[in-house]
Amino acid sequence: MQIRGVIPPVATPMLANEDLDLPRLRWFLDRLIAHGVHGVFVLGTNSEFYALDEREKQEVIATAVAHVNRRVPVYAGTGAETTREVVRLTRMAEREGADGVSVITPYFISPTQQEIYDHYRRIAESTALPVVLYNNPATCGGVKIDVDTVVRLAQIPNILAIKDSSGDLQNTNEMIRAVPDRFSVLMGRDTLIFSALMFGAKGAVPATGNIAPALLAEIYNAFQRGDLEASKAAQLRLNPLRLALTLCTAPGAVKAALDMLGASLGPCRSPVSGLAPDRAPKMRAALEAAGLLSSVSVCS
Repeated sequence: MQIRGVIPPVATPMLANEDLDLPRLRWFLDRLIAHGVHGVFVLGTNSEFYALDEREKQEVIATAVAHVNRRVPVYAGTGAETTREVVRLTRMAEREGADGVSVITPYFISPTQQEIYDHYRRIAESTALPVVLYNNPATCGGVKIDVDTVVRLAQIPNILAIKDSSGDLQNTNEMIRAVPDRFSVLMGRDTLIFSALMFGAKGAVPATGNIAPALLAEIYNAFQRGDLEASKAAQLRLNPLRLALTLCTAPGAVKAALDMLGASLGPCRSPVSGLAPDRAPKMRAALEAAGLLSSVSVCS
């Protein structure tokens, strides 16, 4: 199995009282698949995994696996602060039928590279599922997976990929250069997908894939068919939208954009409050630049 393509970290629908909205999750998964994504990733950072309890995580995974019904692979985020909790969540995801798990580095403590290696090794040994490493220093207090550590972990048979959200293209390129071909490097910074593909990345895990799944798929698909100009053009259309995600606390901007497109997923869990009214015009302009507002009926 090689992990590739556009795999959005699926935003988690909520009711007005901030309870899970599982019927809306089913609807949203259908929407993403219909617009051409190559996989879905529930319980990622953008999915508010940190805000859900273990029962809710199980409900989300079970709902996604059953509803997607093998149309595309379903990956589940099982990251947590301790190895034993990640192992427990990973085993739960395996029981529920997930096709793989993605595991972010610990985000409160500051482990050494050896501790990071041992963390992922023990997780991989606890499951038969493919494991995707997740490198996001900005979100994890500066904790990163060094390239040398990635190379060591890539020797473990069921560790098959890494999502690199460092935003450092040199770092991503070094990973691509150093790992075996069976191991996929996935871009986690949406503005750098085309550049990473040029250097050998196998795909992307983009938050904007929730908002503009067809545009994200076009970056990848055009590249795969050798149409570099079309891939680059799609990337440039996307970039203002990705930059607009900084208009409020994540993932509030993703849900605000979906609201504007008539595809509401409800609120984020408090304390994330969403997009301030005075910033809405900037989000609207980004959606217009991506060519989305003229296609509201298609998107919704």
